[in-house]
Amino acid sequence: MIRVLVVAGPTASGKTALAVALARRLGGEIVNADSQQVYRGLDVGTAKPTAEERAAAPHHLLDVAEPGEGMDAARFTALADAAIAEIAARGRLPIVAGGTGLYVRALLHGVVAAPGRDPALRARLEAEAAALGRPALHARLAALDPAAAARIRENDLVRIVRALEIAAGGRRPSELHAEHAFQPDRYAATLLALDPPRAELHARIDARVRAMFAGGLLDEARALLARFGGAIPPKLPIGYAEAAAALDGSLPLEEAIRRVQVAHRRYARRQVVWLRKERGVEWIAPPYDVDALARRVEKR
Repeated sequence: MIRVLVVAGPTASGKTALAVALARRLGGEIVNADSQQVYRGLDVGTAKPTAEERAAAPHHLLDVAEPGEGMDAARFTALADAAIAEIAARGRLPIVAGGTGLYVRALLHGVVAAPGRDPALRARLEAEAAALGRPALHARLAALDPAAAARIRENDLVRIVRALEIAAGGRRPSELHAEHAFQPDRYAATLLALDPPRAELHARIDARVRAMFAGGLLDEARALLARFGGAIPPKLPIGYAEAAAALDGSLPLEEAIRRVQVAHRRYARRQVVWLRKERGVEWIAPPYDVDALARRVEKR
């Protein structure tokens, strides 16, 4: 079984810097597990590794999809499996770095064999949520599968719609979840999760968002508007819709910054919730001792 190191954690916690430092110390190569950094042209708004960081350690799975194209856990896992196999074949250590909990879980434990996507059904459910509110859809899921509804927040439209889609395909989401929980590990993984104090993390998030707006996010949003006929594609990373609204004057710049800061803080909380459910996760707090961490990994 191939050994991998996973460096995960909430946004702005320092994953990239630590992964690069460990890659240099351990002779590793980095496999991106951030669902937004896969998109070409979305560099500032997704906090992609800098040119200096990419030069310090080889990176994989950055810029492999176009905005609006879509990327899911199954496709990510296939790409990551190929990259990890190539890295291991060269005698290097695969270091998976990123904060998308679903991608990390799918890579380490496999993708649930669930009914396929139904675009027409999704469109109807999303329209119903817009008309009646997300709690109405959540209540419908609770009637069909109380256990699944108990795991999904009332306003989490993406997961509610997916659960209803699975139910429409003839399976109970909770049954799939239970089956998947006992799948064997796909890799011999050491999973490190970064755990900075909340106040420190929020300060880092706020500073990063402000730097994004000052450092090119507005230009990236402007390029997207030009490319897609004046409209931002759906399901883009946090910040692009707000940046576009700031550009057309429908949202003051400071309010756009504030909204993106709040959205990133909420996203960080969700990332932590995902990681706390992972098997064998080791939480580490700053300051991160690269040499000590490297020695722990080498012993395994």
